[in-house]
Amino acid sequence: MNVRAQRLALGVAAPVLALVLSFVIISVILVSAGDPVWDVWREMRTTPAERNWANILDKTTIYYLAGLAVAISFRMNLFNIGVEGQFLVAALVAALVAGEAWLPGYLNTGFAIVVAMIAGALYAGIAGVLRAYRGVSEVISTIMLNAIAVGLTAYLLRELTTLAPGSNTVSTKPIPEGSRIPGISVGEGPAAEIYGFVVIAAVAGFVYWFLLNRTRFGFDLRTTGRSLTAAVASGVNVKRMIVVAMMLSGAFAALVGLPYIFGEYYSYGSTFPAGIGFTGIAVALIGRNNPIGIALGAILFAYLEERSNVLQIEAGVSPEIVKIMQGTILLMVVISYEVVRRYGLRLEQHQVARALARAADADGGDSGPGDRAAEPALTGAGTRDAAATDAGTGRDTGAAPHGDDLPDDPSTSGRTDR
Repeated sequence: MNVRAQRLALGVAAPVLALVLSFVIISVILVSAGDPVWDVWREMRTTPAERNWANILDKTTIYYLAGLAVAISFRMNLFNIGVEGQFLVAALVAALVAGEAWLPGYLNTGFAIVVAMIAGALYAGIAGVLRAYRGVSEVISTIMLNAIAVGLTAYLLRELTTLAPGSNTVSTKPIPEGSRIPGISVGEGPAAEIYGFVVIAAVAGFVYWFLLNRTRFGFDLRTTGRSLTAAVASGVNVKRMIVVAMMLSGAFAALVGLPYIFGEYYSYGSTFPAGIGFTGIAVALIGRNNPIGIALGAILFAYLEERSNVLQIEAGVSPEIVKIMQGTILLMVVISYEVVRRYGLRLEQHQVARALARAADADGGDSGPGDRAAEPALTGAGTRDAAATDAGTGRDTGAAPHGDDLPDDPSTSGRTDR
């Protein structure tokens, strides 16, 4: 089997293995709970109605944006757990700015989106600065910032808004009709419309791909995430890159709540949806930080959530089974890709060893048996080092430097900073 066919086979084997393992484990759970296994899978295969498809695509848009925000930090070897707080702060800012209508029509919409992205970037930048200059784990700081964001938005909502007449809901001023993003029809009737923000989500996915894979900045970001030593050697200011990566992740996180602001509620209120940021972490892991994979993961999660009510009505199964399905699929995807990756590394090691052995035999035995036995062991060293990288996020299993332990600015050590 040639190298290209082997890579293709391994690439297909991982998702297939994940699906098979997920099917088996979920079926065992259903049997253990006394639920009708085949009824559940039959309902899962049922084609949704147009209204359900619209709900699925709406949820997919939101989960996709959350997944992109998390994936940016993953590529930088960071865990941005604070997407939840960042999108809440940004959504409130967007609603306040758009409600004031300082600009006409879609100029007001664009201005509110930009201001919201700046707010999300600044809020995420707090964790980036703490990580780069004070050695505070971004996991801890972003979790704490989530709690602060919930309290902060609730306080600002109470202070800056008024209670709507005849309602117990506190909300910002409604966005003018001329600044709202109209829906896109996917069927008959208003219930079959999806967020027009799906176009912006698609653009965000392209920007993510282009920025990280076709620019110098993206190369520096990925290099820093994989190896701090290599980044410093190439002249990257690691501390600045950490802050910029977190701010970029926060800017993408700011887009998560905007489909609700400009396409459904047209304001920010006390009943604004929450919990989306944590779903984005799972979506990014399932999608392997790839924009196409993230989209597939978002569709999967949205589809499962939309089918929860159908399972309860038609199969008599608790809707919480969907959460079990999502968690099981996530675990199986991470495990399957890691298993396949390790198998691929071992297969590559054996192929190199056989090639070296054939080359040694062709040389007429110039190398002694001891030398030939040592060569495959040396070739395996690189693969063992590569195996130390986590398959899901690219994190090095060794302890990463924090704060003051990070390499200094390359310009201070005689290198030219890019």
